[in-house]
Amino acid sequence: MWTYLSRRLIQGIFTLLIITILVFILTRLSADPLAQYATNPNMTAADRQALRERLGLNQPLPVQYLKWLGLALQGELGKSFFSKQPVSLMISQRLPLTLILMVTAQIITVLLALGLGIISAVRQYSITDNIVTSLSFIGFSMPIFFIALGLMLIFAVQFKLWGLPYLPTGADIWSTKDPLQLIRHLVLPVTSLVLIQTAGYARYVRTSILEVLGLDYIRTARAKGLTERSTLYKHALRNAALPFITILGLDIPYLLSGALVTESIYAWPGMGRLFWEYAQRGDFPVVLGVLLIVSAAVVFFSIVTDMVYTLIDPRIRLS
Repeated sequence: MWTYLSRRLIQGIFTLLIITILVFILTRLSADPLAQYATNPNMTAADRQALRERLGLNQPLPVQYLKWLGLALQGELGKSFFSKQPVSLMISQRLPLTLILMVTAQIITVLLALGLGIISAVRQYSITDNIVTSLSFIGFSMPIFFIALGLMLIFAVQFKLWGLPYLPTGADIWSTKDPLQLIRHLVLPVTSLVLIQTAGYARYVRTSILEVLGLDYIRTARAKGLTERSTLYKHALRNAALPFITILGLDIPYLLSGALVTESIYAWPGMGRLFWEYAQRGDFPVVLGVLLIVSAAVVFFSIVTDMVYTLIDPRIRLS
C-alpha cells in the first residue's frame, strides 16, 4: 500500500506540474491586463511599457512561469494587478464563505440523493419511482441560472410584493459575521445548487443499486432468508457505494472553486465570483491562484478516493 501511495504521490506531483504549465500559458494568452490602458489618454506608450516592465510582463513566458512557480512553492501567489492586495489574502477572505455555501449544499445533496435513489431503486417502476425519475430528469435538464432566477423571483421579489416573509437575494448589504443573516442568505443559493445536484446524484444512486441487486450474491443472500433491509444495507448498498464515492471524490475539489453562476446571481462573495470578476479584467495572478488551489485539490482528493476504496470494500488491495 505504501509503495502504491508513494507512486501515486509522484504521479500527482508530475500531473500538477503539467496542469500548472498549461494553465499558466492559456491564462497569459487569454487576455492582456494592460489592455484597459490602451485608450487612456493620460497614459503614453512609454508609460504602458514602463508598467509592463514593472509587472514583469515583458519577460518571456518560460521566465514568467518559473518565477511564478518559485513563489507559489513558497506559498506566495503574487499580488493582484488591480486591487494591489496579495492573492493569498484575497483567497483566504473568500474561501470560507465558499466552503460554507458549497459544503452545506453538498451535505444536503448527498443525503437527499441517497434517500431518493434507494427508494426509487427498491420500488422500481412504481409510482414513487416514476415521480422521482421524472423530477430528476426535469431538475437535471434545467440550467442553474434559470432555477436561481426563478427562486429569486418567487421567494424574494413576489413574496415581498405580497407582503409575505421574503428571502434576501444577496444584493443588499449584510454582515457575514451575523449567523442569522448568513443563514437567511444561504437558503436560496443552497436550494438552487441542491435542486441541480440532487437530480443527477439520485439517478446515479438508483442505477448503481439496481445493478447490484441483480447480481448472484444478492439472490443468494435472499435465498438464505435474509430480510430485504439486511440485504439492501449490509450487502447491496456497500458495493453500490463505490461508484458513488468516485463521483463524490471528483466533485469535492470543486467545492473550493465555488459556483460561478450561483454566486454571481446571488452576489455571494465566494471563490467563483472572485474568479469571474478578475478573469474579466485579465488579472492572471488571481486567476492562477484560484486554479492552482483547485488543481491541487483535484489531484489530492483523487488519491484520497483510492484510499477510501480499501475501507469500503476490503477485497480491494492497493499495490
